[in-house]
Amino acid sequence: MTTEDFIEGQIILIDKPLNWTSFQAVNKMKWALITKMNLPKKFKIGHAGTLDPLATGLLLVCTGKFTKRITELQGQAKEYTGTFYIGATTPSYDLETEIDQTFPTEHIDDILIHETVKQFLGEIDQKPPIYSAIKKDGVRLYEHARAGETIEIATRKTTIHEFEITRIALPEVDFRVVCSKGTYIRSLAFDFGKAMNSGSHLTALRRTKIGDYDVKDGIDVIDFEDSLELNN
Repeated sequence: MTTEDFIEGQIILIDKPLNWTSFQAVNKMKWALITKMNLPKKFKIGHAGTLDPLATGLLLVCTGKFTKRITELQGQAKEYTGTFYIGATTPSYDLETEIDQTFPTEHIDDILIHETVKQFLGEIDQKPPIYSAIKKDGVRLYEHARAGETIEIATRKTTIHEFEITRIALPEVDFRVVCSKGTYIRSLAFDFGKAMNSGSHLTALRRTKIGDYDVKDGIDVIDFEDSLELNN
């Protein structure tokens, strides 16, 4: 692609690696485009939906004039796969923090797991994790959490279009979820354990689709940078 192609607008499918923030991925791409394609420093680039550092998978990166499409892309349904760990919770609902409570699991079997899935299909009320970037009183929730503050978090409406259990090997349960914008899979993990009179937290998460865009067509950030070398 040429410099003009990126300015006119592209949607680049990135397969974000583990432990990278979405900001780091986009910043790496922007710097590569500026230095290797001679794009101006004010060149526009952004992503259509944050992935946590502990999540991998599809990040839609828009360049140039296509940054105007970010809001539209963010509103599309998203598909995730991952793993719940049943019988324990963490304050962040994932592996960012240590286990704070353990719960019985002797009563949990395949039948209960599959029956519990049905409770989460359709529109549900979900409370975002305290370790999230949502702002309350002008301060991000994770800043309240790290300061040890206890605050009330309002529930939000979200929609689970599909929820499938793909493997049961307790304490691990693998899943596939298709959901609306604003759904927190970490909160789904927490609520899923609670619904079974136990606990649960997220130990792996991968975003596989946004709308019709599939991570199978994605490229690693470093491979994207290398591809620009080939263009020159």
